[in-house]
Amino acid sequence: MPFTRRARLALEILADAGQRGTTDPSFLARFTPELLDLVHDGFATVEREVLRVRCHPAEVARVTITDAGLQALEGPSALTLH
Repeated sequence: MPFTRRARLALEILADAGQRGTTDPSFLARFTPELLDLVHDGFATVEREVLRVRCHPAEVARVTITDAGLQALEGPSALTLH
């Protein structure tokens, strides 16, 4: 599957984030359209998580790359950018 430059960048950032993924709100805001497509296509997952921040609950979204996303980054079709 060919990715846009932004979708590929989002996948690369998720790959660098490791197994725990990311909850960084600036990342989520910057790549929202791409992340929606990546999740829909099975290249990333999103899980709702409640963290405690200064004794108060805060709901966040944790985004992680899937095995399919990692394979797509390594495959020849990932080299095709739009």
